[in-house]
Amino acid sequence: MERFVFLTVDGLSRGAVYAAFALALVLIWRAARVVNFAQGAMAVATGYVAYSVTAATGSYWLGFVAALGGGLLLGAAVERGVMRFVDHRAPLNAVIVALGLILLVHAVLGMLYGNEFRPVGTPFSRDPLTLGDLALLSRYDLFVFGAVAVVVTGLALLFTYTPVGLRMRASAFAPEVSRLLGVNVAGMLTLGWALAAAVGALAGLLVIPTELGLHPHAMDLVFVSAFTAAVVGGLDSPPGAVVGGLAVGLILSYVSGYVGSDTTPLAVLVLLLTVLLLRPAGLFTTGRARQV
Repeated sequence: MERFVFLTVDGLSRGAVYAAFALALVLIWRAARVVNFAQGAMAVATGYVAYSVTAATGSYWLGFVAALGGGLLLGAAVERGVMRFVDHRAPLNAVIVALGLILLVHAVLGMLYGNEFRPVGTPFSRDPLTLGDLALLSRYDLFVFGAVAVVVTGLALLFTYTPVGLRMRASAFAPEVSRLLGVNVAGMLTLGWALAAAVGALAGLLVIPTELGLHPHAMDLVFVSAFTAAVVGGLDSPPGAVVGGLAVGLILSYVSGYVGSDTTPLAVLVLLLTVLLLRPAGLFTTGRARQV
């Protein structure tokens, strides 16, 4: 029983990070109909921003804020300077450009910081709180859940109740009509990329301290799990990304705990293939949304 509780708590904590990262992928998909395979590399770049600012100032929170701001700027720069000039009539073009961007980011980070793992601290203790003999959430886990909850709530309010959110949704689903109505579609697209990169930066900041540390390839496996979560929930469904992230986190935790950590990549692959074969649109995406 204790082992099951521990694995469940650990799975939910990791799943919350996957959910945040999956939300970043969903944001860009809804805005531009592009799966940004460079999202992980961009998140690592912002992680190095946080590392540098924290090392220079001694403040975790200054590094945290700098990384989120760096994510906003990096997302906008990638869209304005790279993705805007890609011919999106062939979906493979954007994929190839994103893969090239991954190589570029990894190379630049390697030249600037080297390829060794760098330890990253956390603002709160990772020692689990206990209830009797049961190990429950740590203070850092609570921070992770709280941060992801704020992001999910903020995005929901943005897209549901604000004029900017309405313009972003309109630009994504009916760009030509939106232009005729005076909406700055290009600006909304840039904003979508910027928000997605900031959410990805947050996910990176939350998960990197729980892994071996900061490294140019630190987010590669996280991206695979988050992409699986986005596909499971549906690339058109932000709530699906959250549910998918939590589900993937639980599955990986149970597989790692009861079968072995070496089998977790296989579990991710099996889950991804199963969803693609049985319901390729995702579990929470309606047929109408996928046809837009």
